[in-house]
Amino acid sequence: MRKSLWRYSAVFLLCGISVSTHAQQALSWEQVRDRFERNNPTLRAGIDNVSESRAEEITANLRPNPDFSVSTDGTQIAPYHGVWRPFAGTDVVPGVSYLIEREHKRGLRLQSARWATDIAISNQSDLERTLMFSLRNAFVQTLLAKAVYGVAQENLTYYDHVLDVSQEQFKVGGIARVDLDRLELQRVQYESDLQSALVNLRTAKIQLLTLLNDRTPIDQFDVAGTYDFSEQISPLQDYRDQALATRPDLKAAQQSVDKAKTDHRLAIANGSTDPTVGAWWTYNSSNNNPYGLYAIGASVSIPLRIFDRNQGEKLRTQLDIDRNQRLFDATQAQVFSDVDSAYATLMSNITLLKPYKEKYLKQAVSVRDTITFSYQHGGASLLDFLSAENDYRAVELSYVNLVGAYLTAASQLNLAVGKEVLP
Repeated sequence: MRKSLWRYSAVFLLCGISVSTHAQQALSWEQVRDRFERNNPTLRAGIDNVSESRAEEITANLRPNPDFSVSTDGTQIAPYHGVWRPFAGTDVVPGVSYLIEREHKRGLRLQSARWATDIAISNQSDLERTLMFSLRNAFVQTLLAKAVYGVAQENLTYYDHVLDVSQEQFKVGGIARVDLDRLELQRVQYESDLQSALVNLRTAKIQLLTLLNDRTPIDQFDVAGTYDFSEQISPLQDYRDQALATRPDLKAAQQSVDKAKTDHRLAIANGSTDPTVGAWWTYNSSNNNPYGLYAIGASVSIPLRIFDRNQGEKLRTQLDIDRNQRLFDATQAQVFSDVDSAYATLMSNITLLKPYKEKYLKQAVSVRDTITFSYQHGGASLLDFLSAENDYRAVELSYVNLVGAYLTAASQLNLAVGKEVLP
């Protein structure tokens, strides 16, 4: 009746076994991530937003258009010798003008637009970071549900074997009818555990398929991955340093400070005076020069910035620098908080898992098998047997759930650092 530990622990360590006989080949985490990057609509929409920002760089880099004008002169308003020909002496004067931007306005506009694109790229990376965390959690929850389902199946199979032996004992008078009935009634709990695990597994798959934007039937979708924990964790400071170097939201906050500084320089430039130069040509005989039938002219228009020198934008952009700097400081503090919290949770789970793996799982199997053997040979009561079964089931499920909590904490640490530092 005794079974070795590896037969039970394999249920939640080897999650590549499909629950459904109709399931396709189980997807690994790398395959799930690749599908997500290709198909998730929210992620794709973010990529389009980056493209829109790059298109705005084109607009920011455009030069002012020249102006073309046409004016007339010499139109008569009185008849000449009784003949009124108002347009006989009218001259058409075409001209062009162009606004000259000073103080590097166009270059500053382009730099500001480029900062906006960099911020959009960082925000897209941050969106991918948070969505990847949701995806990883859904993936872990699916593995957890598969492990719990496997444990429930294993427990039910083991209990059915005990029932078969007990029925044989009842036939030969080894146990009373009431004890057999109590054993059969207890089977309801194992059936309930199995159905609950099946519902949870299907729900986890639905959530994962939603993130993948996949319409594959649930019974034909499966995932596989290592369902275990590792004690090889780097020091906290290593994760802090990596987070400062890689967190996209922190990078976006710093880029926002740089953009605010550029916008302030642009506001100062926009307060400067931009002259408009023009030139015109006309057919117009000169009274001083009878041969001067054609004439050209030039003009310069300089606005007088007496009242409006862009004071409001200068002040606003200066304040915006301080605001973005404070937001950067707040984001940096949040980065440290995220890493420290995730690290503490991860280490707590490892501390709880180690005695389970080293001691409690073996003890639970040993106690259950011993009490079962003793009960079947008349050395233990029915109450002792049922209690040992419940204890074993509780220890086993606790271990499975703790592994799931560890993997979730590892995902949380990956989210806090900004990249995958733990598998």
